Amino acid sequence: MRVVATAGHVDHGKSTLVRALTGMEPDRWAEERRRGMTIDLGFAWTTLPGLDEPVAFVDVPGHERFVTQMLAGVGPVPATMFVVAADSGWMPQSTEHLDALDALGVRDGLLVVTRSDLADPELARDEALEHLAESSLGRLPAVCVSGTTGAGLPDLRSTLSQLVSGLPAPDLDADVRLWVDRAFTVRGAGTVVTGTLGAGTVRVGDELALGDRTVVVRGMQALGESVDPVRAVARVALNLRGVGLDEVGRGDALTTPGRWLRSDVVDVRVGPPRGASVAEELPKQVMVHVGSAAVAARVRPLSRADAPDDADGVTRTVRLTLREALPLRPGDHALLRDPGVHRVLGGVTVLDVRPPSLRRRGAARARAGELATAEGAPDAHAELARRRLMRHDELVALGAEVPADIPATGGWLVDPGHLPVLARRLVEAVVAHAESEPLDPGLPARAAARALELPDPRLLDLVLAEPGAASLAAAGGRIRARDAGGLPDAVRAAVATVREDLADAPFNAPEAHRLAELGLRTRELGAAVKEGALLKVGDGIYLAPDAADAAVARLADLPSPFTLSEARQALGTTRRVAVPLLEYLAKQGRTRRDAEGRHALR
Repeated sequence: MRVVATAGHVDHGKSTLVRALTGMEPDRWAEERRRGMTIDLGFAWTTLPGLDEPVAFVDVPGHERFVTQMLAGVGPVPATMFVVAADSGWMPQSTEHLDALDALGVRDGLLVVTRSDLADPELARDEALEHLAESSLGRLPAVCVSGTTGAGLPDLRSTLSQLVSGLPAPDLDADVRLWVDRAFTVRGAGTVVTGTLGAGTVRVGDELALGDRTVVVRGMQALGESVDPVRAVARVALNLRGVGLDEVGRGDALTTPGRWLRSDVVDVRVGPPRGASVAEELPKQVMVHVGSAAVAARVRPLSRADAPDDADGVTRTVRLTLREALPLRPGDHALLRDPGVHRVLGGVTVLDVRPPSLRRRGAARARAGELATAEGAPDAHAELARRRLMRHDELVALGAEVPADIPATGGWLVDPGHLPVLARRLVEAVVAHAESEPLDPGLPARAAARALELPDPRLLDLVLAEPGAASLAAAGGRIRARDAGGLPDAVRAAVATVREDLADAPFNAPEAHRLAELGLRTRELGAAVKEGALLKVGDGIYLAPDAADAAVARLADLPSPFTLSEARQALGTTRRVAVPLLEYLAKQGRTRRDAEGRHALR
């Protein structure tokens, strides 16, 4: 299926033309037929010569009061049938519709001059072609017809066939984003939504995200028939399970779960309205139209209108804060309208849907500079270069293909160009820690991650693999220099003295005053234990590192079970040492106590 949207001034015969082409009534409401004016979106379809798939038409209202409805119909559609009446010529709403199409970047279409039986169509045709040539549509084919007499309809069908056959092929494997343009209930079926599927494929039973919730497709129709699957491009009606009519409506989007980022703050490039040579000052409040959605937004300029941020001098960069979060990607096109005077302010290209905060002075100007070369299309290397690191799922949700050569761990991706910077900072952090904390050998991994502003300590593995971090080693949850000397010389000498004291009496732990005389206070002793130079068996009780093995060897000569007193005598020590030492051995699983409080080796 192919989909084409009408465009043009009110009462220029758009609906009559669609009716003549399809034999169907596009105006759905009795009020529309009574007034002879489309006030909401209409839909019809037909087959065209030379095509093996039908063509569906989205018939949009032409009256200025219903521009929002018009944009909801045109937004997701790739091509337009622009209609101008021969007896009226170019009119104000013709201009507004063309401004909207130009802002949205629509490039494919054709001009249809209607009511050719009422006036010579050539003047209206030539005038319309001049206007169209100044827009994104450029030079279009033109056909003059009469919806009443049928004159010119065969040529129109042939020209439409050429138009739709030349449209770009849709990506059938793309992530789904279906903008809802209608929602209603069907007795016995429940909630049904309709929209134009521009890319991807939908199947019965698929789960789709609707905001923060998940709904299930229980049935589908396209062109009035049940189908499964539906492939883009297509007008489709989805019967949804798990959602009420009051929970979905025009402007909502059904998306592939986990593949789209919803954002209410976006950085965008704004082009001027059609025909303007410079970007004008934007109002603080605007309406953003994208897909079928119309959302109020607040504007924060990132670059001044008199200091454009690109070479052609006609665009500018702004930050939009949306009243509602929308599923957007870099490269999406949208339209800005002034909610006060209802005019098109320009077209928008989305550049970033996860922009950084702007807290520092001059941050907005710097941000505009960063985005000056942004292409407005999802690119993994460009996104990572700007962000330095990000979640794998988030990059995928931006619509970017993740190259295999991107450094990754724990679900995180790192810009390869940022790793050498991180390696240098890590070396500096380890050296600074060693100088400020000589008794605390090695920088803890979590502290290292904080110093490098890494969200996950596992990212340190990528940093340590860099040549710039070759002087570092990780062990026991700490990072230290490979040539680190361990304990300071004074502490090492004091520990050596303790070891000498213990050589002849290995279980006579030094008293607190003796440790203090040697300069071994709590921090120094803690460092010696971490280094493995001393063994702490209890509060204030420090022995040689092999004391536990030596104690087990002596206790093995005792009859089992043995008492605390027998153990104390065998070890040649006091109760002050024997009690915590036996408790330490028990915690190590090397001894056990029976119900009478006696001890035995395991």
